Amino acid sequence: MRDLIRSTPGQEGKWFATAKEAGLLQLATELANHSPSDPRTLTRAARNSMDESPAFALEAGLAALRWLAHGYGYEITGADVWAAYSHTIQAAEQLGRRDEVCERICKLVPTAGFVADVLRRELRPGEQRESAKKP
Repeated sequence: MRDLIRSTPGQEGKWFATAKEAGLLQLATELANHSPSDPRTLTRAARNSMDESPAFALEAGLAALRWLAHGYGYEITGADVWAAYSHTIQAAEQLGRRDEVCERICKLVPTAGFVADVLRRELRPGEQRESAKKP
């Protein structure tokens, strides 16, 4: 499979689902982190892998958040961001790594932008939106 992937440089993200379905979860994780993948595909993988492989679900969810924060995805809504975050946190809790993962998410998500606005209360509870502040 790696030869096929090498034959399509820059499209590694498209191979994510194939690797996942083949049970090559480490390869799927590498692909999701190397090249942009559809955030909704990554979020579904996180949701669907939660029971049998929470470590993979965690990595898929983190990759979804990373690509969302970098502006990938088509017609992304706040619900898409929340789904990626929720499944990632659920996996982290199953693994007993919630605090560590929250820190990782804070590093992935810039302090400004759509994803940051959606997750602001979760990631930076003491902050308020600038637009919500009163003079």
